[in-house]
Amino acid sequence: MATSPPYATYSTYTPYETHPPYAAHRHPHWWQRAWVRYGALVTLLALSGLVILALVRKETGTEGFLVGLGLAVLPVPLLVAAFRWLDRVAPGPWRNLVFAFAWGACAAALIAIVANSFATRWIATATADPASADTLGATVIAPVVEESAKAAAVLLVFLFRRRDFAGIVDGVVIAGVTATGFAFTENILYLGTAFGTDQLTGGSGIASVTAATFFVRIVMSPFAHPLFTVLTGIGFGIAALSADRQRLRRVLLPLSGLLLAMGLHALWNGSASFGPYGFFAVYGMFMVPAFGLLTWLAIWTRQRELRTVREELPAYAAAGWLTPAEPYALGSLRARRLAREYAGHHLGRPAARAVAQYEAYATALAFLRHRGRRGRAGADFVVREQELLHELWNRREVARPALDHAARMTAPPVPVYGWAPAPPYPAYNPYQY
Repeated sequence: MATSPPYATYSTYTPYETHPPYAAHRHPHWWQRAWVRYGALVTLLALSGLVILALVRKETGTEGFLVGLGLAVLPVPLLVAAFRWLDRVAPGPWRNLVFAFAWGACAAALIAIVANSFATRWIATATADPASADTLGATVIAPVVEESAKAAAVLLVFLFRRRDFAGIVDGVVIAGVTATGFAFTENILYLGTAFGTDQLTGGSGIASVTAATFFVRIVMSPFAHPLFTVLTGIGFGIAALSADRQRLRRVLLPLSGLLLAMGLHALWNGSASFGPYGFFAVYGMFMVPAFGLLTWLAIWTRQRELRTVREELPAYAAAGWLTPAEPYALGSLRARRLAREYAGHHLGRPAARAVAQYEAYATALAFLRHRGRRGRAGADFVVREQELLHELWNRREVARPALDHAARMTAPPVPVYGWAPAPPYPAYNPYQY
């Protein structure tokens, strides 16, 4: 085993300290420092959370707020786990998910409540028709305001955490978690208000307004808000796969996704005005097929990511950075899991974490090379490639044995012809091409 990284393979390597994009920002201004940005963001979200808490509690009352909170939290772990499962190939950092959920639950919800209330009151005053104002606010104003507010979180991650935003799955996950946070706050408001109505009217049991609201929002449509915003996330995800020079494409794709999200949201909100069966018609004809189609697209994209890993990493194995078995193991979720379990069983939890980090860096390296071969890599391609290779090299002593073991355990059985094993690769036929 080599004891030093094979630098000779990469003669274009530029040291991190002397690369122009990084050298220019070695001494940033105070407002460009990471702790300043993080502090401002945390302060903004905290203030938004306090204000939205006060508004919802004022609307529902303390008891209604607690009931709404207890019921609204039920689908959150399932939805977050589903998006995290989808992100298993190249999992993004938890801080991005925490930010997305907090933005949806606090900032986006506050923007929606204030803007929707103001717009509805203005329309009611201008038209002197409160009923029409409520309908117009729900079908036109709310979809535009809410989807724009949620899309802001996706835009911020896309702009400022660009390395964590590599494709469609990343867009789906960030958008879905943001919408999950938004729906969480909205469900507290609706369920708490319904509980207050039952307290006034004496409704109880299955006939109560709370039970009906819970069934519609938590049981039948917990995926509604994530489904809308995922369309925006897909637009950003496709834009992330585009080259930097394709600026028009990188602007139009997110906008197209946002418009689709607004349209589906408006159709969903307007279903109640389509007659007594309008809700069920929209649910069956649009929501369920859209949910199935987007689920299929997300899973297909995840399989495509695994195929990219298997196709791109052999070049690094040939250069000596990886063992021959690693591209196969890293392109299989089962092999990855076995490698982490092997390292954890023999060397402890720190080793399992090191293997997980190795897998994440190797996946990022495969995606980077894939973009580079298609002419979509940024100006820092060489520096980023070397950073990832260094991270892999520093963890090789722990990760390589675990991945080699996983590759042996998951390799398909070799058929036997007579007494001799079949060759590992088909024999070369000069006439087959």
